[in-house]
Amino acid sequence: MAALIITFIIFSVFILYHINRMTNLLCIQKEIPEERHEKIFRTVNILIVILLSTSYIEILYV
Repeated sequence: MAALIITFIIFSVFILYHINRMTNLLCIQKEIPEERHEKIFRTVNILIVILLSTSYIEILYV
């Protein structure tokens, strides 16, 4: 059980890092103003955390 939790946390950090990296590249490529970056990152991060949380719950209880 503990191995599953540790593996999932490592996986989650890896996913969050790469999603943020891709979001940053998107903001640069599309020349989105700096004022909107914070809102974009917040939205993306919240949605990814929700996705990862529901994935964890599904793995845990199925």
